[in-house]
Amino acid sequence: MSAQPDLLYSGTENDLRAAVRSLLTDRADTPALLARVESDDPYDTSLWDTLAAGIGAAGLLIPEKLGGQGAGHREAAVVLEELGRAVTPAPYLTGSVVATEMLLALDTQAPEVADLLEALATGHRVAVPALPLTTAPDDAPPAGGPVNAVADAVRADVLLVPRPDGLYAVEAAEVTLTPQTPLDLTRPLATVAPLGEDTPGTRIADAPTARAAVRRGLLAGAGLLASEQLGLAEWCLEESVRHTRERHQFNRPVGSFQALKHRMAQLWVEIVNARAAARAAADALATGSPDTPLAVALAQAYCSQVAVHAAEECVQLHGGIGMTWEHPAHLALKRAKADSLAFGTPGRHRQSLATLADLPAPG
Repeated sequence: MSAQPDLLYSGTENDLRAAVRSLLTDRADTPALLARVESDDPYDTSLWDTLAAGIGAAGLLIPEKLGGQGAGHREAAVVLEELGRAVTPAPYLTGSVVATEMLLALDTQAPEVADLLEALATGHRVAVPALPLTTAPDDAPPAGGPVNAVADAVRADVLLVPRPDGLYAVEAAEVTLTPQTPLDLTRPLATVAPLGEDTPGTRIADAPTARAAVRRGLLAGAGLLASEQLGLAEWCLEESVRHTRERHQFNRPVGSFQALKHRMAQLWVEIVNARAAARAAADALATGSPDTPLAVALAQAYCSQVAVHAAEECVQLHGGIGMTWEHPAHLALKRAKADSLAFGTPGRHRQSLATLADLPAPG
């Protein structure tokens, strides 16, 4: 019987949240975000340097002996909540979570792995998995290139490439990146080619180890994506409540109308449940619980839909302004929609949940 998950935030986690939120409020507010997504490069290198090295967020999952913070998934989840609230373009989920988890599943005493982890911990280098963003934890990786929909590839220095004979670290300069037009402009996608045997790279794991490492990385990515979705949903509700208090119609705040109260109350209930699911997944990952796959599947099956619902309500409750480019509601909606496909759809995770919980299919 697994121990009860700890769903509460510690003092350290709250301090980390305050530091990240302060940074994003100062450096990644709505005007800055809109300017970024309208440019050729949505990433703010200076912001990433401060987040990764100044606050130390990039190395939260990396042990201190390898230059990291030696923290855990609960702290990384808090960072992702704040990045989700601000819809910040940053290679954190793909690099500091998925790729880092893949490397930590390998022999960390091997020089090529240790050196890469030390570089990732400081934020000086960024590694991302050469996998479609839609890849679920139990999916087989694509065999050879080109690989479509690789998230944050245009920001990566190193690509972690699964091949039939193992896992390879490939310098981004050795491949061709073709940007794709994503729905979510704050998380760029690219096609990566070639990724075959002729592409130079360093083999860092054999085939069985690589398969386990890829699954571990994707499981962590799916579990902590729920925290990003939670942060996004919380912002959508808070912004909707703020707007409906200030917006007047018939000489009264529109938020005082009973129908709108009911809609926002329903969102609040959903977000409370989403917080419990996301925190349970982060805690399971942090403690190495045997129920981790179950907690992750539950979190993704639920949080994906809550984030989409919250973003849709945010756009609608803002009326006409919610449909304009100048208001960030559309960015939240696009992130929520794109996130609902990342690391497996809600339907895919419900299937996994039914299997893991031994629930029979409807007769």
